[in-house]
Amino acid sequence: MTGSGITRRPFRRSGQRRHGLDHLLGGHHRDSRQVERRREGMDWIGLFRQASADAVDAALAEAEVLDLPAGAPLLQHGEINHCVYILLSGLLEVRLDGAAGGGVLTVAPGELIGELSAIEGEPVAAQVLAREPSQVLQLSRDLFWQKLMALPGVASNLMTTLTGRMRRSNEAALQAQRTALELQHLRKELDIARQLQVSMLPLQRPLFPERADLHACGLMEPASHVGGDLFDAFFIDDHLLFICIGDVSGHGVAAALFMARAIGLLRVLAMSITEPALLLAALNDRLCAGNDTNLFVTLFCGFLDLDTGLLRYSNGGHCPPMLLVDGVASLLPIPRGVLVGAFPGLVFGAMQTVLAPGATLLCYTDGVTEAANGAGVEFSEQRCLQLLAQWGQRPLPEALDLLRLAVSTHTGRPLLDDDCTMLAIRRPLPPSPCSA
Repeated sequence: MTGSGITRRPFRRSGQRRHGLDHLLGGHHRDSRQVERRREGMDWIGLFRQASADAVDAALAEAEVLDLPAGAPLLQHGEINHCVYILLSGLLEVRLDGAAGGGVLTVAPGELIGELSAIEGEPVAAQVLAREPSQVLQLSRDLFWQKLMALPGVASNLMTTLTGRMRRSNEAALQAQRTALELQHLRKELDIARQLQVSMLPLQRPLFPERADLHACGLMEPASHVGGDLFDAFFIDDHLLFICIGDVSGHGVAAALFMARAIGLLRVLAMSITEPALLLAALNDRLCAGNDTNLFVTLFCGFLDLDTGLLRYSNGGHCPPMLLVDGVASLLPIPRGVLVGAFPGLVFGAMQTVLAPGATLLCYTDGVTEAANGAGVEFSEQRCLQLLAQWGQRPLPEALDLLRLAVSTHTGRPLLDDDCTMLAIRRPLPPSPCSA
């Protein structure tokens, strides 16, 4: 008890009878409330209220005062305690599970500490620390039971104190239960939001299994319950495919709602605007309207003609897709483009290329390439390109899973810090003449 800078001294000095707090409340411990309490003797302490001041003073003649510097422990979780304590000045902190991360209560001057463990003889159930420099009156178990409890009114005051503490504990438990129920309800709402978000994305693997002229597959893993990444692929007509992938700023519910709005607008706009640059311009203006959250999205989109392989595409601040042709992986050249939804009235550029039979287009979000390991080294576009070059004609669901596994292996964690989304599109090779 005398460790950690704690000192002890007698509560009463020779010849002192009344107002024994005079010599205790000095320096920075004295404030107007404590001075007023000193003038009242010990009656300001609930345990001694309406008890004989002379009798209390005589009973406390053998008590000691502990001076605790800030951070010093008064009681440790699990230790055996034989004393009851009364806080005279300062502030104590009670850590309910013995650690800083658990529930924390405070003890104000005049309150009792340790009476339950002293009564029961059981180990201390919490850690008690001085939050600021404090002075504590230490009462041995014999002094407490044989002298103080024998005084008229003190036992009744103890019952009142314990009853009040039990009531406050019950109220705290009820509040904790309400908080837990609210958290459970919030988690349920997040799970529902996650299910709604997943239902909006084409997560069938592979996509369009009925089509012989197209192989497609997507993957999306949010960093939180709901994320802001998006991708989509759907046919405008029998031969024109629309694809897009994007990354909404931020995470959580707000980003997921913005993502849902972007997906909904794209599905409507793409059916009538098949020029990718004009499509992004129209989407940008609509997302800017009523964007009180100031969110935005990076977005790559394009239209693929499956008859000719012509891919016309535009970009709004998104990372460049990767192209695999004849075993060579490279970044797809993209037009410069600004973030979508940040400023109205923007103009976007467009480019085009031909996706030859056997070629694979890999679209992704920066949660893939910027996933970092413990040393801060990112997975990088270069590593992604190296793995893409090894795909060949591997089935796309399997290829995406291998890439996702490589990212986890690099980071050393199964869960990533950012949303991880990929979309792969391939024009299959024509069947060989001997196959039938």
